[in-house]
Amino acid sequence: MDKLRHPTAIIHPNAKLADDVSVGAYSIIGEHVEIGAGSVVGPHVVIDGHTTIGKGNRIFQFSSIGEIPQDKKYKGEPTQLTIGDNNTIRESCTLNLGTVQDGGVTSIGSDNWIMAYVHVAHDCHIGSHNVIANSVQFAGHVTVGEHTLIGGMSGIHQFVRIGDFAMVGFQTRLSQDLPPFVTAVGNPAEVKGPHQEGPRRAGYSAPRLDMIKQMYRTLYRTGSSFDAAKKEIEGMRGQVAEADADIDNMLAFLSHASRGIVR
Repeated sequence: MDKLRHPTAIIHPNAKLADDVSVGAYSIIGEHVEIGAGSVVGPHVVIDGHTTIGKGNRIFQFSSIGEIPQDKKYKGEPTQLTIGDNNTIRESCTLNLGTVQDGGVTSIGSDNWIMAYVHVAHDCHIGSHNVIANSVQFAGHVTVGEHTLIGGMSGIHQFVRIGDFAMVGFQTRLSQDLPPFVTAVGNPAEVKGPHQEGPRRAGYSAPRLDMIKQMYRTLYRTGSSFDAAKKEIEGMRGQVAEADADIDNMLAFLSHASRGIVR
């Protein structure tokens, strides 16, 4: 084990690290940290707070994981950060704890590719299989689904939600919810079309991809009101059996769009 932990690393004796966790030079691991098997912590990384990290993660140099929220209301409560398995977290990322004003937890799923200088603020919930490019900034309370692509240097407003398989273009300012399977880009964000490359790579069939197009047209191109579009999308159930789950996903997302959706 000594060969895996650089002698200059400072690891609190109460921290719980699996035997094969590697810790690089000058990294600091706090008292309430847990790190699962096969994870690699690079040099000059700080991991603190009530932070639980799963298996097979790789955290690169100068990242700050589990530090207190950038929120003036935070008074030292023992809030949490949870990270799943097999995530890549590149250089100089900052992932903060949650706050008691929300659920008290910031969470990251599994199999995410998080590039350099990404900031994940308090009470964010990032799903799995996402690609988040360099310098993306998530304000507090943001929710991201699964299989999304988020372009570099984009800013995501607090409380915004991003649906499954959505795509955010380079340098986008996103201040409203982005529904599943939709691409948005710009400052402010504007909708540019359905996002089908991600679903295609995930093995979606041609009829299922066509249903994504149909939902997109109904929501954005027919001139229907928001409520009317939801009813039309609901009526698409049963046309393509495998697409019913996508329809349910879209309707569930739209039913909670308290900030409105990108138009």
